[in-house]
Amino acid sequence: MPMTVSTHGRQHAALIHIAKRDSIHPLKAALIRVAAIILALLVCAVVINSVTGLNPLKVYMGVIDGAMGTPRRTWVTIRDALVLLCVAIGLTPAFKMHFWNIGAEGQILVGAIASAALMINASTLPGWLLLPLMFLASMIAGMIWGVIPAFFKAHWNTNETLFTLMMNYIATQLVTFCVVFWENPAGSNSVGVINPATKAGWLPALFGQTYGWNCVIVLTLMVLMYVYLKYSKQGYEIAYVGQSESTARYAGISVKKVIMRTMAISGAVCGIAGFILVSGASHTISTTLSGGRGFTAIVVAWLSKLNTFVMAFVSYALVFMQKGASQIASQFNLNENVSEIVTGIILFFVLGCEFFINFSVKLRGRRKAD
Repeated sequence: MPMTVSTHGRQHAALIHIAKRDSIHPLKAALIRVAAIILALLVCAVVINSVTGLNPLKVYMGVIDGAMGTPRRTWVTIRDALVLLCVAIGLTPAFKMHFWNIGAEGQILVGAIASAALMINASTLPGWLLLPLMFLASMIAGMIWGVIPAFFKAHWNTNETLFTLMMNYIATQLVTFCVVFWENPAGSNSVGVINPATKAGWLPALFGQTYGWNCVIVLTLMVLMYVYLKYSKQGYEIAYVGQSESTARYAGISVKKVIMRTMAISGAVCGIAGFILVSGASHTISTTLSGGRGFTAIVVAWLSKLNTFVMAFVSYALVFMQKGASQIASQFNLNENVSEIVTGIILFFVLGCEFFINFSVKLRGRRKAD
């Protein structure tokens, strides 16, 4: 209902009327997003030209070159997008339940620790046995890291946002301890490349592609998570608890059980991301291994409205911008802050357009004089 303003006893309708949309046609929503991206590029062009004096079109070509200018760059972009997508998939069930899991960084790291430990201490095992063990160990480690805050939330209603966030720091210190325990040079925060000679624990190439197995694992998780949340009984319970815990209890759903189970799944998938990073990407373990993906994945999940298929596109788009921004910083000898500003402007418009998708904005029309 539009607001009114009274002036000397006369009622005037508000200049702007904002109302929550019940629904919006998918085509209209897509057009709003496209318009937001176009506006973002135009604003970025103005900023680039005014700050650096460069031709914005050349800078945009540099972004494309940085993300997919060579076969290696293309695959690195795809690899990083797959890891980001895996983390976003892991966050999806927790967010669907309105359990704000901010601890994906820690869950990735403990999953990576489990994989690295097996690569170092069980390198003599055959690959067909070692790799599944690493996968399982990473999944269990992430699951445990997710269940801990869920247990406290379910039994004592602790704040899951702070709890999961603090556990990220604990996981980082665990990595530091493991690096020292595995007899690294003093002051090092990484164990270096693990098993470079034997490649024990490294995911092999698939269909001639170095990151083929990464694609198979993550895309399988994407489909399974979508089906689980949309069509399974447990997915229905997750959505029900997310809408209202009291209503869920009235309907006979064990809220504590759902919270624990859902966070076990969320942590397990994030732990798998740790396995992919160690076994299928960097082949090492360090305190910076997760690279902020646990927080970037929150943006991916939110922009995708928890649709795992949409997450694939959003993940690639974000990684594409990150790689391109790094390229223009080096190619045009720009300060890294300039590339971050460009990325920030694009994200601002992409995130901001969701307001116009969720709300309708109408201006007050002129009234004819009585």
